Amino acid sequence: MALSRRGRGLRDTTHLQWPGFVDATATLLMVFVFLVCVFTVAQYLLAREVSGQDTVLQRLRNEIASLTEMLSLERSSSAEMEGRLSTLLGELQSLTSERDQLQAQLTDQQRAGSAAGSAMAGLQGELEAQKQISSEAMARVELLNQQIAALRRQIAALNEALEAAEERDSASKAQITDLGKRLNIALAQRVQELARYRSEFFGRLREILSQRADVQVVGDRFVFQAEVLFPKGESVFQDAGRTELDKLADAIKELEAEIPSDLAWVLRVDGHTDTDPIRTPLYPSNWELSAARAIAVVKYLISRGVNPQHLVAAGFGEYQPIAPGDDEAAKRLNRRIELKLTER
Repeated sequence: MALSRRGRGLRDTTHLQWPGFVDATATLLMVFVFLVCVFTVAQYLLAREVSGQDTVLQRLRNEIASLTEMLSLERSSSAEMEGRLSTLLGELQSLTSERDQLQAQLTDQQRAGSAAGSAMAGLQGELEAQKQISSEAMARVELLNQQIAALRRQIAALNEALEAAEERDSASKAQITDLGKRLNIALAQRVQELARYRSEFFGRLREILSQRADVQVVGDRFVFQAEVLFPKGESVFQDAGRTELDKLADAIKELEAEIPSDLAWVLRVDGHTDTDPIRTPLYPSNWELSAARAIAVVKYLISRGVNPQHLVAAGFGEYQPIAPGDDEAAKRLNRRIELKLTER
C-alpha cells in the first residue's frame, strides 16, 4: 500500500511539471523564430540600400565622364581659336609695319616735290588698300575675341558643374564607406555564426563517432583515416565505412535544418593519399585516387539525402601530409578523408 501511494504521488508530480516545460519550450521557439525574421529583414534592407548606392555612384561617374569630355573639347576649341588669333595678330602687326613703311615712303615722295605726284597718288592708293585690309583684320580679331570670351564663359560653367559633381561624388563615397563598414560588420557576424555551427557540428560528430580511435579532429577539420572507409588503393566502400557515413549523413541533415537558408556554406570533402605511387588504368596517379575517394563520399552522402548544394569534393593526392616521414605509421595517418565546414 505504501509503495502504491508513493507511485501515485510521483505520477501526479510529473503531470504537474510537464505543462510548464511545454510552455517554456514554446516560448523559446517563438523567440528564435522572431530573431530569424528580424535578421532576414535586416539583410534584405541592407542589400537594397547597397544596390541603390551603387546605382547612384555609377550615374554620378557617368556624368563626371561626360562633363570631362565636354571640357576637353571646349579646351581644344579654345586653343585653336587662340592660335588663329595669334596668327591674325601677327598679320595685323605685319600690315601695320607695312603701312608705316608706306607712310614713310609717302613722306619722302612728298618732299621730293610735285614731280613725284603720280607716284604719291599710287602710294596713297596702296595705303588705302592696306587700311581696308587692316580694318577687316581688326573686325576679325574683334569677332575672335568675342568667341573666346563666350568659350571662357562656357568653360567656367563647366568647371562649376564639375565641382558640383565632385562634391556629390565625395558625399556618395562617404555614404559608401559607411555602408562598407556596416557590411563588414554584418559579414563578420555571419562568419561568427558559421563558426558556431561548425563547432556544434564537430561536437555532434565527436559524440556520434567517439568510439573510433581512427576518427579525430585536426584543426578545423574532421579526419577519417582512409582504412575506415576504403581498402588500400581503392575507392569502393567497405561495409564499416558505409555505417560511419550513414551517421555522418544524419548529422549533416540535422545541420542543414538548423543553419539559415541565407547563410552560404558547404561541407568540403578532401581526399588525401600516402606517398606510395599508384599506376592503374583506373587510377593513373594518386591525384585520381584521392579525387575518386572524395567524390565517392559526396555521392554516398547525396544518396542518403544530403543536399548536393552543400557538398564539395576535392583531391589533394599525396601533397598535403599531416604526418612527416615515410614509414608505415606516417603513411597510415596521411591516407585520410577530411571534412571541413566553410563558406561557399
